[in-house]
Amino acid sequence: MLLYLVRRVLYAIPIALAVGLVCFMLVQIAPGDPINAIVPADAPQEVVEQVRRDYGLDKPLPVQFGLWLMKVVQGDLGRSLATGRPVTADLVSAVGNTLTLALVAAGIGFVMGSLLGTVAAVFRGSLLDKAAIGLAAAGVSVPHYWLGMVLVVLFSVTLNWLPAMGAGPGGSGAWAWDWEHAKFLVLPAVTLSVIPMGIVTRTVRGVVAELLNQDFVTTLRGKGLRRGGIALHVLKNAAPSVLAVMGLQLGYLMGGSILVETVFSWPGTGFLLNSAIFQRDLPVLQGTILVLAIFFVALNLVVDLVQTALDPRIRRA
Repeated sequence: MLLYLVRRVLYAIPIALAVGLVCFMLVQIAPGDPINAIVPADAPQEVVEQVRRDYGLDKPLPVQFGLWLMKVVQGDLGRSLATGRPVTADLVSAVGNTLTLALVAAGIGFVMGSLLGTVAAVFRGSLLDKAAIGLAAAGVSVPHYWLGMVLVVLFSVTLNWLPAMGAGPGGSGAWAWDWEHAKFLVLPAVTLSVIPMGIVTRTVRGVVAELLNQDFVTTLRGKGLRRGGIALHVLKNAAPSVLAVMGLQLGYLMGGSILVETVFSWPGTGFLLNSAIFQRDLPVLQGTILVLAIFFVALNLVVDLVQTALDPRIRRA
């Protein structure tokens, strides 16, 4: 197990380097000049060139990438071109907010998806099965940013039950576990949970339905084992496959929440990325994408380790 862990960590290093390089090149070829986010439009050319030299943007691209990579290894992601603040300081708060939103949304989506998928598999072909499949298809098909706007109109504008924007009272970006802050989390979490709910529902239904037709389930029934015991064996065998899908979905929630966070003005990495794109804030863009990519790789590693612990067949392989 230790050798496997070391090998996977070593595999993650070139992946992180490749992600950093691709991110750097994509940001560089984007239209616009990042200096425009710093100096006014009527600034003299001498001032523009001086600022460009101060930020190292006058150097060749390979040199810029090498300097940025050396700083990243030292834990320095640079400073924002728009605000002058350290990128790391902005990312710590943003990652915490996005992780909170992703975990709550994943909890809602995974629990609902597991229940719907199990019910659909046990009662396959029935009205309950068709209803669960319909909900799953709707969850995957409906654009979550559109669903977010519908929920805002219904629960914030019409009913005035829940706040529409922000992460806390008075536009505060600091999160606290109390109802005054939690109610700001309800709408974005529900919106973000719809897609993983649909995917998990279909995955659980397919895996559980296949397992229910296996010979070992027939044997367990023939021995007189109760439904609860049979269900325990089925869920144990279904756990590795379902866990892999859940791990991927949690990673997607961390990196794919930009539209939902923008709709609800949730101060996370998606909202930070959206602002950085419009301001062409290169250090924020590169740092945020790199951190999210590393998180995704680390999450896949954790899922693989948990799968190995749950399934003896993987350990033997």
